[in-house]
Amino acid sequence: MTTPSPHEPVYADRVYRSPMAVVTGVLLLAMIAWLCGDAVVRGSADGRWIGLAAAVCLVPLTVAYTIRPAVFANEDRLRVRNPFRTIVLPWGSVDAVRAGYSAEVLAEGSTYQLWSVPVSLRERKKANRGGLRAAATGKGAGAADGAAAVPRASADKAVDELTELAERGAARPGARGPVTVKWAYEIIAPAVLGALALVVLLAVG
Repeated sequence: MTTPSPHEPVYADRVYRSPMAVVTGVLLLAMIAWLCGDAVVRGSADGRWIGLAAAVCLVPLTVAYTIRPAVFANEDRLRVRNPFRTIVLPWGSVDAVRAGYSAEVLAEGSTYQLWSVPVSLRERKKANRGGLRAAATGKGAGAADGAAAVPRASADKAVDELTELAERGAARPGARGPVTVKWAYEIIAPAVLGALALVVLLAVG
């Protein structure tokens, strides 16, 4: 097996993100800004503080579950950004990438969910039906590459691509090392503080 040249080109990360989640997040943030902003501007003294506390709590949670999740993959490693933590997995530490009811990566005896690669059973069934129809009419058999002619759900396509990257990059010198996990305190801290402030304000109000 040849060792990759140190002068080989470096390509940008592949990014996997749910466009629908991002759109939903933007709409929810706009609604929070409208409702909480109205409470702060027009509400009573207590209402203003409650609106502010609600915004401090809800904004980071909305960002965490909709806009923040993403998966970044390059030749050496996989970086999984979930709602409350970021996991960096060198390909050499990855045992498998799979998509059952959710997309997951297995490494060092642990399982990490890929929040930004949602699995749609409906889309998968539709793709399977399309593959069966193609096979029945001979379209799949007539293609140069039979596997490429079979329709795949978006989550399964993403898992196939990540599996290929894992297999290709596992032996690279830059793909070695342990799995690292970093908690997103910039999300957790304001959400907790906002929730505590909201509880206190509602209790004494």
